[in-house]
Amino acid sequence: MQPLALVVDDEPDICELLTLTLQRMDVRCHTAADLGEARRLLAEHHYHFCLTDMRLPDGDGLALVELIQRELDGQLPVAVITAHGNTDTAISALKLGAFDFVSKPVDLERLRSLVQLALRLNRERDDRASSSAPHLLLGEAPAMQKLRAQIAKVARSDAPIYISGESGSGKELAARSIHLQGPRAEQPFVAVNCGAIPAELMESEFFGHKKGSFTGAHRDKPGLFQSAAGGTLFLDEVADLPLPMQVKLLRTIQEKAVRPIGASQEVPVDVRILCATHKDLAQEVGAARFRNDLYYRINVIEIAVPPLRERASDIPLLADTILRRIARAAGIPAPELAPAALGALQRYRFPGNVRQLENILERAFTLCEEGVIRGEDLNLEQDAAPTPPRPISPATPPTKPDPSLERYQGQFETGHYSSLDEFLESIERQAIENTLQETRWNRTAAAQKLGISFRSLRYRLKKLGLED
Repeated sequence: MQPLALVVDDEPDICELLTLTLQRMDVRCHTAADLGEARRLLAEHHYHFCLTDMRLPDGDGLALVELIQRELDGQLPVAVITAHGNTDTAISALKLGAFDFVSKPVDLERLRSLVQLALRLNRERDDRASSSAPHLLLGEAPAMQKLRAQIAKVARSDAPIYISGESGSGKELAARSIHLQGPRAEQPFVAVNCGAIPAELMESEFFGHKKGSFTGAHRDKPGLFQSAAGGTLFLDEVADLPLPMQVKLLRTIQEKAVRPIGASQEVPVDVRILCATHKDLAQEVGAARFRNDLYYRINVIEIAVPPLRERASDIPLLADTILRRIARAAGIPAPELAPAALGALQRYRFPGNVRQLENILERAFTLCEEGVIRGEDLNLEQDAAPTPPRPISPATPPTKPDPSLERYQGQFETGHYSSLDEFLESIERQAIENTLQETRWNRTAAAQKLGISFRSLRYRLKKLGLED
């Protein structure tokens, strides 16, 4: 069936231009000159796409966006035409549920891309109605049901999304779910940790460079924006971007174009931007570490991923899924989780969220005997409150301080450790090294002293890089 679009604008010349452009894309058009006529046509016809000007004789385009969201449950993709540079109006439309926006004078290539996305969204919505949507986020707790409902709603638009949540809670999985349920699902999903890119390489990594633009640029290199063309670019830990890079990112989002290093012209890019960070962006703005204008540009819609401690009822499902995955990778049957161990997991607070649960279960998988994970295999006491090293008695002769002891102070400090995993590994390494020294590197004796199996000790030595 040939798609049908509704164009709402009181200027006949613009209506004619938009109608001709859409007809060349094999899209039929109806036009309306005001809100009243648009309401009548919406009640009489089933449209696949709507494009409306912001200024109309009897109101504005925002009223039409609200009407479509309210009466059509947001099922009709609607884009607004705004004055050039009027980003505040565009953001208001996106917050109300608009699919996207275009600025005057209308860039016809940009318009074609927008219409293709909207029509693709309609086709894929019908496909998903007959099959289960791709859910990467497991759990049936109320907080997870609410999150999945939000994701299903925001996936229908092309607006920038800000995903907030603690470290390890599953922000990237939420971003992938948005991508897979949206019109860009068949295009690339490119994820980048903004805190992991050296400042001097950021511009090249994000925007690319031309051959010969600097020493070592032996060939043209596309940036992350170009790699995500047509798809989604997920900027994780966006709060870690330095201020100069924030300025360039803001321009790229506004202009939908990038300029590779060494290039004389900007290159148009068509990507959807999703951002996340475990930091409080509003506080970062208040401390002048994050630009206010960029904050409002990427935070058009915010969704929050709940911490694991707020959905303890999901732990049995998560634990079973994680153990099956670990066992499948190891090529052996998955162990059973004893009721006492499961209860201990559900009572635990999990400061590191799902990522910490994965680490605990991987460790327990190695330690368990007879295919059953018991409470002692979880070693939750170590994760919750590591025992600080015993102070040296004044009568004991001083020895050369161990560097690991200087770092470990009995509690997790972000100034000393980059992550909880690094903190726990430092404790594990220290305990194993001390025991090996006491047993003169007799691994069998060390394993007995540590209360673990010889196989478990070998696994830990290999993981920590202590194997000869």
